Amino acid sequence: MGLLKSFFSQCARPEGFLGRVMLWFMNFGHAPLTNWGLGLIEMRDKWTMLDIGCGGGATIKRLLKSSKNAQVYGIDISEESVAKAQKVNAEALNKQVFVCQGSVEKLPYKDGMFDLVTAVETVYFWTNLPDCLQEVYRILKSGGLFAIMMEVIGSDSMWTNVVEGMTAYSPEELKTMLSDAGFIQMEIYRKKPSYAAIIGVKP
Repeated sequence: MGLLKSFFSQCARPEGFLGRVMLWFMNFGHAPLTNWGLGLIEMRDKWTMLDIGCGGGATIKRLLKSSKNAQVYGIDISEESVAKAQKVNAEALNKQVFVCQGSVEKLPYKDGMFDLVTAVETVYFWTNLPDCLQEVYRILKSGGLFAIMMEVIGSDSMWTNVVEGMTAYSPEELKTMLSDAGFIQMEIYRKKPSYAAIIGVKP
């Protein structure tokens, strides 16, 4: 259990060798959820998009392919994640892809900058979640979309005990929090066995 806990503690902030292994694991393991979740969104050309908690950069790559002449930004609290995401997107880096280190609590982007913000398997680790959602709201354009993609786990799940700093939220709780942050037209989508996507619009 000790080794398992050490490995999965890398979920929140990958570091060192175990962090690099976790990032590979994330890029591979999150693919089905991400592909399904992005398929719910009607993508348009020339969108400016941000992936928060971009991990190993696989979602950035998918976003870039989904919108012609897009610009895609990624941000992650982990230096290891930023390095991996930059490597995975090396061909487009600093041209159409821009990746930096930082926190969702204080996003380094101007108001109304993005058409779409995604958060894949990451809101579990956001401290002061209501404040973080206000930050996402701030950087979205009017009519912009925020898409949370997650695996639904219970508060008594083994994962909340194994993964340090993890908080379980139900899709319904997140929908309410999005509403409180000012989002409208929230929809919850589910796919068996445990995938969920919560998508809201900035008015």
